[in-house]
Amino acid sequence: MTQEERWMIRYKEVVSFVETNHRNPSKYIGSERVLVNWSKQQRKLMNAGKLKPERVDLFEKLLALADENKHVNQYV
Repeated sequence: MTQEERWMIRYKEVVSFVETNHRNPSKYIGSERVLVNWSKQQRKLMNAGKLKPERVDLFEKLLALADENKHVNQYV
């Protein structure tokens, strides 16, 4: 399995999680921590300009999807 295939598998896992659960993965739930860490690492790479250009577009779509499903404080 190539690095590109592994990246796409993890990308699809995160997208599927957000679409299914209508929320972002939580760092407090052990089974979701892998997805959180992967997203955080990709965000760091993108901000540093080290993320491959073909991945930047996909990751920006993921960030937009995550922003749509962002937790909203019920008391505001």
